[in-house]
Amino acid sequence: MQPRIDLRKTAPGAIQAMLGLQNYVNASGLPPTLLELVKIRASQINACAYCLDMHTQDARANGETEQRLYALNAWRETPFFNDRERAALAWTESLTLLHEGHVPDEAFAEVRPHFTEEEIVNLSLAIVAINSWNRLMVAFRAVPGHYHPAPRRTTAAAQD
Repeated sequence: MQPRIDLRKTAPGAIQAMLGLQNYVNASGLPPTLLELVKIRASQINACAYCLDMHTQDARANGETEQRLYALNAWRETPFFNDRERAALAWTESLTLLHEGHVPDEAFAEVRPHFTEEEIVNLSLAIVAINSWNRLMVAFRAVPGHYHPAPRRTTAAAQD
C-alpha cells in the first residue's frame, strides 16, 4: 500500500489546524482512557486502519486492557465498560453515523446524566476531531504500522 498524498509535506498548515483542535481536546479534562476509547470506536466505524493502529497502541501505553480493546466493537454486549463510557460510546456512534439518525434524542438523553454540558461539548469535539482524522487518513491512504506511542503517562492528571 502506498500513500496517495503526504499531508505533512503538502499542507502543513492544515495539519497545524487539525493539531490545534486535537490539542484543545487533549487538554479538555476528559480522561485520556475515555478519549482513546472514543477514538478507537469511531475509527472502527470508519475503517481507518492508520488511526486504529495508532490509538490502540496509545490506549495500551496508557494502561488499557486487551480484553476491553478486543470487545470494543461489541461494547453493548459486554460488562467491561462503565455507564459513563457506555454513554460516551453511544454518543460517538451517533455523531459518527449521522446519516443513520441525526443524533437521536435517546443518545443525548443517555449522555446527559454522565457529563456536564461543557464535557458534552468537549466530547463532541473529540468525536469531530477523530472523524476528521479518519477521513483524511483514509482518503490519502496513510500507511499503518510505523507509529510508536509516547512513553506512558504517569501524572495524576493522566489518570481517570
